[in-house]
Amino acid sequence: VQLQASGGGLVQAGGSLKLSCVASGKIFSVENMGWYRQVPGKERELVARFFRWTFGDTTEYADSVKGRFTISADNSGHILHTIDLQMNLLKPEDTAVYYCAATLWTREDSGKSDYWGQGTLVTVSS
Repeated sequence: VQLQASGGGLVQAGGSLKLSCVASGKIFSVENMGWYRQVPGKERELVARFFRWTFGDTTEYADSVKGRFTISADNSGHILHTIDLQMNLLKPEDTAVYYCAATLWTREDSGKSDYWGQGTLVTVSS
């Protein structure tokens, strides 16, 4: 299983960026995909997650990004495999390495596991 992240870069405070992540490989089903971020000396923290359930989709956001970030998913198939994170009104404190992650099953009879993509740096200048 591979998680390929793209996007990120340098932006001024108040600006916008979009991150994208695509999951590929041997995937039976995906419970959720999301974004985490980490700055040096701090623990990795959740930014946003997208859940695809049999009854519908739900999202989860860190309080610090609510109202500014929006996570969305590709609706071309039932199995979740592509997510985007639209980041608006960026603040210098949003500067971090952002990681894509997924919780998924590789087989029908396997337990679910967590997978991580490579980080992408987001820098917000003041």
